[in-house]
Amino acid sequence: MFKKLRNRFLVVNLVSISIMMLVAFATIYIITYQNVQRETNMELFKVSDFYHGPYNSSNMPRTDETKSGEPRSEVQGNGPGGDPNSPPGRSVSFMIKTDNAWNITDTHSRFSMEDTFYTEALEKVDQAGHTERKTGQFALDGTNWAYVIDPSSDGHMIVFIDVTAQQGILTNLIYTFAIVGLVMLIVIYFLSRYFANRSIKPVKEAFEKQKQFIADASHELKTPLAIINTNTDVLLANREDTIDSQAKWLHYIKSETERMSRLTSDLLYLTEIDDSRSTMIHSKFDMSDAVETIILTMEAVIFEKNISLDYSIEPQLMVHGNSEQIKQVILILLDNAVKYSRAKGAVNVSLKKQNHEVVLAVSNTGEGIAPEHLDRIFDRFYRTDASRARKHGGHGLGLAIARSIVDQHKGQIYARSVVGEGATFYVRLT
Repeated sequence: MFKKLRNRFLVVNLVSISIMMLVAFATIYIITYQNVQRETNMELFKVSDFYHGPYNSSNMPRTDETKSGEPRSEVQGNGPGGDPNSPPGRSVSFMIKTDNAWNITDTHSRFSMEDTFYTEALEKVDQAGHTERKTGQFALDGTNWAYVIDPSSDGHMIVFIDVTAQQGILTNLIYTFAIVGLVMLIVIYFLSRYFANRSIKPVKEAFEKQKQFIADASHELKTPLAIINTNTDVLLANREDTIDSQAKWLHYIKSETERMSRLTSDLLYLTEIDDSRSTMIHSKFDMSDAVETIILTMEAVIFEKNISLDYSIEPQLMVHGNSEQIKQVILILLDNAVKYSRAKGAVNVSLKKQNHEVVLAVSNTGEGIAPEHLDRIFDRFYRTDASRARKHGGHGLGLAIARSIVDQHKGQIYARSVVGEGATFYVRLT
């Protein structure tokens, strides 16, 4: 499922980026093409205007011709030392005059060209009816030419200029875009794959935790349901017995029902905490008073278990939050400390201010917690020893509830332990 999700993310990402790159490259190409065309037409019109003016063909310089009419040298006109009879511009250019039937009547060029070349060039020209100036382009013998047709009453004058260099710029631009685009897509693919894996990882972890949560909750509910079902069968098998004689089975059923009730209540409470993060009203309250209240309610239980209790509480320490929820955190930590303390052990509670934080520490003398469990004991249904936890009536949600409450108060909760000596749980609030 997550592999498909990652692949879908990659496809959507690559398609989106490809479209954006295509639009960007197309925009750049169109702007460049329009600029090249504008410059070509400006030069073409300049040369055309020259040929419309008076010029002396007998004074035009001649050069040796090469194959296909290609010149070996070029004489620049309209410049220092240039021939005034030469047309302006830097490109190779020539002119053809025709009658109305498109028969060549005159030619003019700065270079000597074969007559066949003029004929071939004229055949490439769009000879459809023209009543106004029109431009066009064609390729001939590996050279790109741009032309402008100027119609007149007695025929047409077509002026040609070499635009091979300009077309080469546009062609190279396309190749550059293709190579750059391909390289960018390859780089973006691997980057997208890396970030997709990182993005999906917490989702995958949350999904796995959810699956584990459902499995653990089902397991916790399965045990009391099995006990209830078994004891009910015993009652049904002894229909003639009195309620008094069946009291043992009824007590088992009641005990497991209460256990299921506590479990479902804790699960609902966890859900309510997650849903009420933004709606819970927080205010300043006396943390010292809250700790003392919980200690007073637990004194009888602690005394009954023959565990010594020491506490050190600095007075009037104020924190911002919900007093009832914080009291529940204190109760959970103190209850766990008593449950998992060894016989005739000790529990110590301290509350003091460190810098700008109020720090609650609850410690006990017991077996302690192994280092590999310290980071996971706040997960839902996690227990370092399942059989030992059930012996004490726990189902692994107390510390998860405590962490959810502390997280909601933007505080910290963590544990330190030495195996064989005991554990200390810390809560830091502001």
